[in-house]
Amino acid sequence: MQTVWILADQLVPDHPALAEANKKDTVVLFVESRRRASHLQYHQQKLVLLYSAMRHRAAELREAGWTVDYHRLEDTKAFSDGLKAHVKKHRPERILVMEPNDYATTKALPPLAKSAGVEIETVPTNMFLVPRAEFAEWAEGKKSLVMESHYRRMRKELGLLVDADGKPVGGEWNFDAENRKTEAQYRKAKVEPPPLAGKQSDETTEEVIEAVQRHFGDHPGRAEGFWLPVHRAGAQRWLRRFVCDRLEGFGPWEDTMVQDEPHLFHSVLSPLLNIGLLTPKECVDAAVRAFDEGDAPLASVEGFVRQIIGWREFINGIYWLRMPGYTELNELEAKRPLPEWAWGREGEETEMNCLRQCVRQVRDTGYNHHIQRLMVLGNYFLLSGTAPREVLDWFNSMYVDAYDWVMAANVIGMVLYADGGFMATKPYAAGSGYISKMSDYCKDCRYKPSVKTGDDACPFNYLYWNFYAEHAERFAGNQRVAFMVRQWEKKSPSEQKSIRAQAQAFLS
Repeated sequence: MQTVWILADQLVPDHPALAEANKKDTVVLFVESRRRASHLQYHQQKLVLLYSAMRHRAAELREAGWTVDYHRLEDTKAFSDGLKAHVKKHRPERILVMEPNDYATTKALPPLAKSAGVEIETVPTNMFLVPRAEFAEWAEGKKSLVMESHYRRMRKELGLLVDADGKPVGGEWNFDAENRKTEAQYRKAKVEPPPLAGKQSDETTEEVIEAVQRHFGDHPGRAEGFWLPVHRAGAQRWLRRFVCDRLEGFGPWEDTMVQDEPHLFHSVLSPLLNIGLLTPKECVDAAVRAFDEGDAPLASVEGFVRQIIGWREFINGIYWLRMPGYTELNELEAKRPLPEWAWGREGEETEMNCLRQCVRQVRDTGYNHHIQRLMVLGNYFLLSGTAPREVLDWFNSMYVDAYDWVMAANVIGMVLYADGGFMATKPYAAGSGYISKMSDYCKDCRYKPSVKTGDDACPFNYLYWNFYAEHAERFAGNQRVAFMVRQWEKKSPSEQKSIRAQAQAFLS
């Protein structure tokens, strides 16, 4: 007798450990752990997604003829409890597990096996297109890594949007220039984003909602009003809806931010991809097929493909290349505590409307799109010098698609430049101009983006210059931002003093 242990974020339809097993002498194990769910203050919607998806996957396997041993939250304080109970009952000779997606779980497996008195063997993951060893081989000897180089390599290897000679279809590798339409252009175009499917619920999900409320009622968000698919068929419908309804508009408006439009034309597939309800290959194939059939423009399709085979694979590769230790980097020596308003609690909101809108949205849904994360919330955490570990924990807690492998490089490398430029050639710092251009947040804000200092000035303006003042020596030699350092140095001593004083007063 053997066991296949399926972890919560590995619900792939073609699980490689099941491929090595047969139904006659295999038990499939699922364990829900209260301790693991309390490791951070995980958003209630994220917990509902995980546990409902697990229970649905277990039901599918039972229906397919597998023997399933399922340990629910009520019965298992920790993974070790469920594992020991399983071993005592079924006495497996070995337990097969797909390679965990995070370093902490990988490190925990040997002591878990020892405590349960059974051998745990891992099989290679199939949740990513680039094996960890292959990425490490590509990265070997490079002082820094550039996503664009990785992305072009992947396009060629997978034969996606390239001609017979390996040249990019349309003559360009990326169409970013066409995919940055502003909020003013959005209003002028009078486009209407198609709605998502809405509330997703059935008896199993309702049971999970009740359990999450009971055990984790003090976590951010609310379990009620759950809105994501929780099984393979629902995820596939979600993908089809995106390709049919929103892919065409995805490219032009992917950087735009609009109040009361939390999704715009975004796919919102990452929560499903990151737990295995969808595969990266089927997602990019669906988008490319839409282009081939004339149903979606090249710029939108290329932008979507880049997010998956480019960015998603790239950050996973960096995570495994640099762990352990990557999550603790703090190259800019940022030490300020995370602001209380970030948790979205009643009575603790910031007066900055852009931040307030993004926090409200993530509080209510567990979701922001990538520009809200990077150029609003992330920009504030960077400019304010918020401690990287606290920011990383916040991102991992609040988002329905967040896992350590996802957020480590995104936060440590991209958002906070805490790895010293290993994966980002510059800090993604911005004043109010970008947010004013790409969103409608500023019109309802008590601060004015056009005012640089004083009581009415948008804090992003003086925080931006304060950031370059604090790190002038470091960035003076960076070709992409050295100009900003020089601009700071050209300001008069009195203006510099005023900017820095206002920044420090605001942050304190």
